[in-house]
Amino acid sequence: MPKDNITKEIVSKFGNRLRMRVNGILIQDGKILMIKHLMGNDRILWSVPGGGMQFGQSVKANLKREFEEETGLIVEVMDYLFVHEYLNPPLHALEHFFSVKWTSGDLKLGTDPELNAENQIIDEIRWMDINDIHSLPQNSLHQIFWGIKSLQAVGLYKGYFNFENISIK
Repeated sequence: MPKDNITKEIVSKFGNRLRMRVNGILIQDGKILMIKHLMGNDRILWSVPGGGMQFGQSVKANLKREFEEETGLIVEVMDYLFVHEYLNPPLHALEHFFSVKWTSGDLKLGTDPELNAENQIIDEIRWMDINDIHSLPQNSLHQIFWGIKSLQAVGLYKGYFNFENISIK
């Protein structure tokens, strides 16, 4: 399938409904673990590992599963940090962010089991420092990283964030 079909696949699997997502912030040695996602139509999005929750699994179990699927790492879920509401129809998600601690496993680029092999959106995994994050175009970076001054600032966010008036089309 051509890459433009990734957009159709994303909308088909995740669009036109409210999704509950869990995300893990792993900071180690002054760097944060980030994943590059292909979003279709030549768009990319750098964000932290995470994904949709499965019914019947706890938040912690979902986040551990997502982290291992995407990175190969086994993590311990630590503190709840904040919730971000992503609202850019057809996508709408409540994204819960937690700090995580790496306990075992080897870092490797994983896959998204919800998507078929031709339309995988996980493209790259990389440790980034604040300068790396600042070097990314804003429209290819998750909104929680827009304007941060340090990686520690992400761990200080508390409460609810909504950037519905900011579009990254």
